Amino acid sequence: MYGELEVKGAELAADEGRNAAALAACRTLAEELTELQFPAPRILAFKEGSSESRYFVSRLIPAHKDPPYKQEANFHSSKHLTTEQWTKLKSSFVHFDDPSFCEWIRNLKVVPPEKRRSCRRWDLNIDLLGVIEVDDMAGVEQRQNKSGGGKYFFCSGGKKKEVKKETGLGLSFTKDENFGEWYSEVVVNGEMIEYYDISGCYILRPWAISIWEIMQTFFDAEIKKMKVKNCYFPLFVSPGVLQKEKDHIEGFAPEVAWVTKSGESELEVPIAIRPTSETVMYPYYSKWIRGHRDLPLKLNQWCNVVRWEFSNPTPFIRSREFLWQEGHTAFATKEEADTEVLQILELYRCIYEEFLAIPVTKGRKSELETFAGGLYTTSVEAFIPNTGRGIQGATSHCLGQNFAKMFEINFENEKGEKGMVWQNSWAYSTRTIGVMVMVHGDDKGLVLPPKVAALQLIVIPVPYKDADTQGIFDACVATVATLSDAGIRAEADLRDNYSPGWKYSNWEMKGVPLRIEIGPRDLANNQVRAVRRDNGAKTDISRVFLVEQVKGMLDKIQQNLFDVAKQKRDACVEVLKTWEEFVTALGQKKLILAPWCDEEDVEKDVKARTKGDMGAAKSLCTPFEQPELPEGTKCFASGKPAKKWTYWGRSY
Repeated sequence: MYGELEVKGAELAADEGRNAAALAACRTLAEELTELQFPAPRILAFKEGSSESRYFVSRLIPAHKDPPYKQEANFHSSKHLTTEQWTKLKSSFVHFDDPSFCEWIRNLKVVPPEKRRSCRRWDLNIDLLGVIEVDDMAGVEQRQNKSGGGKYFFCSGGKKKEVKKETGLGLSFTKDENFGEWYSEVVVNGEMIEYYDISGCYILRPWAISIWEIMQTFFDAEIKKMKVKNCYFPLFVSPGVLQKEKDHIEGFAPEVAWVTKSGESELEVPIAIRPTSETVMYPYYSKWIRGHRDLPLKLNQWCNVVRWEFSNPTPFIRSREFLWQEGHTAFATKEEADTEVLQILELYRCIYEEFLAIPVTKGRKSELETFAGGLYTTSVEAFIPNTGRGIQGATSHCLGQNFAKMFEINFENEKGEKGMVWQNSWAYSTRTIGVMVMVHGDDKGLVLPPKVAALQLIVIPVPYKDADTQGIFDACVATVATLSDAGIRAEADLRDNYSPGWKYSNWEMKGVPLRIEIGPRDLANNQVRAVRRDNGAKTDISRVFLVEQVKGMLDKIQQNLFDVAKQKRDACVEVLKTWEEFVTALGQKKLILAPWCDEEDVEKDVKARTKGDMGAAKSLCTPFEQPELPEGTKCFASGKPAKKWTYWGRSY
């Protein structure tokens, strides 16, 4: 691996000129420290905590795997090497299929810096933290990429970060101690996403897309039973159409991204990128709907949308671009629209509870939380016990006739009378995947429910010294074939450059629900050993009953994940009736069920009174399944007569 130097500055003054001077000083220092190093390193400078920085410290692709033109562009010294010198240099590399830069650094020897290189100059708070020495590649274990002997210098400013103890293969943080950092590591190391060079945008890797496709297959089949048809509308929206429904666009205005240039030319009229598609689609509903025979009109599209989030972008949970489905339907009567709202909401419950094994609450949003421009909003709400935050899982809106009025979506009924249609819109997104990671993941990595796992079972050979290795490998292949024929998504990990223990950790990190091990004893006894990812339980299974028992274990894992998640969620629910109890429960990260007077001003007041560093509390939903509300019960926040029980808490 070519040397890479990361420069992280101290907290710099807000003044832009001083920032530029400090960055230039850091770069000059880095160049001086590495002037004798060969090949010449790339010097990377970026803000600590940015997506680029997180990418760098989580997974660095070795430069020796870059194509030749990139190597020459990045490392100019390589242009002057002869073919013999270049071959000799490359021969020193040990190739590693999936390197972890953090792991590589942790295994190197860190030597205290020499006093003569204190690096305190220009009055900047820059410390040389250490010099990493590699003496002719000695002492560096296999699976770490090596370069020639030399020194690697790492600079940092301000407070030195504590080095965390590893909790497993590639994880540095635990779920309980630092949930945010744990989540960021798990989605990267579990190969769900990769950070992109535009903040708030992420590469969804096959491991994540396969989960999305499984849910998509289920949902698409179900809505087709309801006579919903798929379509696709353009990504771009004209300003005039976007601003036609004022209440609607005001809800999205801060998040709308605009295209303002074509090449070097300014566009005469900027074009918006869809944050949602009501205003994109409804002008054409007006064109297509003329009479009662054109109704109902039920369309759905699978697409991406862009919402330029500025508050703490988080993979899957809050990103600037995400995948979703959005359904848009039109009916002759409100009763038809109301019925569909609940049918779709039930499908969303199925996705969460039956596929993702996540308990959710079905309910109705408050007026303050209703979709902009809609009549009412229903949702499925999940809860993350570790953070004490609710999360909106999916929404099904009744839009009423507001959009029909704005876009003139009228029809003539059987009696020849003119009327406006009743409309719905409903959507769920790749946020579902993030909720699954948060709820089920542990300190070893992802934990995937079998129904959505791209790989439900991994078979790993465990050959000992003098064992019949080929016989064990053949048994692994035969096991995969048997399970695959039975409809189980199974593969064998036959790589010979990794130990069985390393493979165990690797597949645990990726969350595969069930692991099968086959060693010499298993081969002799015509059995396999099965290990569950959710609880680590080990069971020896005769190959005669392999398929039946594996299917039974996968079903048990699916149910156990749901049961455990529900127990944890239910343990966080606090039923209370006073403001004092509310404040205490909120500080304890509880999901609060409290009586409420259902007044918008009171909800705004609750937000104002609980605003703080952790964010304000708000209503999450009013559950359809209402506990008994005794006569005379007062609202927890206003003291007025309560009308309903509502869930409250902080949320994502």
